[in-house]
Amino acid sequence: MVAVSAEFYWIAGFAIVAALVNSAGIIAIFRYREWAERYLTYFMCFAAGVLLSTPLLLALPNAIANNPNAGFSALAGFLFMFFSNKLITYRTKQESLAFGVTAAEGIGIHSLVDGVVYTVTFSVSLLTGILAGTGLVVHEFAEGVITYLVLLKGNVTERTAAVYAFFIATLTTPIGAFVAYPLVTRLGQRHLGLLLGFVSGVLLYVSASHLLPEASAHEQKHSTLSLLAGVGLSLFIVFSRTM
Repeated sequence: MVAVSAEFYWIAGFAIVAALVNSAGIIAIFRYREWAERYLTYFMCFAAGVLLSTPLLLALPNAIANNPNAGFSALAGFLFMFFSNKLITYRTKQESLAFGVTAAEGIGIHSLVDGVVYTVTFSVSLLTGILAGTGLVVHEFAEGVITYLVLLKGNVTERTAAVYAFFIATLTTPIGAFVAYPLVTRLGQRHLGLLLGFVSGVLLYVSASHLLPEASAHEQKHSTLSLLAGVGLSLFIVFSRTM
């Protein structure tokens, strides 16, 4: 039986908040579509700023300190997400129903990985977990919206799309966190360093190759300030901790 530590409550708290924020995105696009689409870019830019800063300022240096080979696992994490996205993009060139189902499947896997990220980052340090968790929680709103929209593109009714999006994008994150926790807690520092490196690559990919291009495609006034606000938050937390 795995002992429950203080970090578990942080992991559980962030995973549950992520699920709630994801649900808020689904509800917003379902009931207030115009408002959700208007502010979606700002959520994505802010999340991108946090998720870009966290690996570079904290997670990857911490990973390399625990294991000098963590840079290789960071590259592996980035390439894993890259080729996963390539595969999903290739498969979504099929008919509309296949598009909706396959895209939603990819989002579900991505959300599951998010849950694992919470567990790994909090296992390394509270600061790393809070920074990575903040970026992931904010981007969950956009993820809920996107899941709902891709299901609509798959010719699914609005109400059914909302229900499916909840199961695909919302519940998978806490499931990933709770399943990963007993496994991650058994790892030594060197293995944890490799895993944190992998997570750093995942976070960099989500920010640079997913959130930022999507935000740029729907750029709005002051959206760059949202990105800088995310970077600024990360810098503030890091420097506050080191002072």
